[in-house]
Amino acid sequence: MNGLLWLEHSGIAAAMTSWPMLYIVISAAHILAIGLIVGAILPLDLRLLGFFRQTPLDAIAPLLSRVAQVGVVCAVVTGALLFTVHATEYAANPAFLIKLGLVLSAILNALMLHLGRGWQQALAQGERPPASVRIAAALSLILWPGAVLAGRWIGFL
Repeated sequence: MNGLLWLEHSGIAAAMTSWPMLYIVISAAHILAIGLIVGAILPLDLRLLGFFRQTPLDAIAPLLSRVAQVGVVCAVVTGALLFTVHATEYAANPAFLIKLGLVLSAILNALMLHLGRGWQQALAQGERPPASVRIAAALSLILWPGAVLAGRWIGFL
């Protein structure tokens, strides 16, 4: 049995299919996690791009970044649980693969942003973040909503 079939027959997948309420709760948690991500990242990215200048970046950036991080962890965990139920189907679904690529790209973009010098500069100066930070914010505004759209597309293929 290949790995994906093994996953679909695992105890986790069995629990998710045996107890429909569990699947519903995990699915709802996944949606809430996505809400945390988008709800934190969109205002942060917009602030990095120059909107809401009256709001100090060093006051909101740490909080919004942490909220987004919690959302990403929760979305990855709940998404992995949901994946177990239909692993072979999802692995063959182009929209799922696009979503996965967009999520991974968005996470890498965020990691590179936060590990780079530009992030600390942006927090220190607060006014106009460096170009590298603005580019990462613009890319984030494309990647995260793109992942959400691809996620919605999964059910239509």
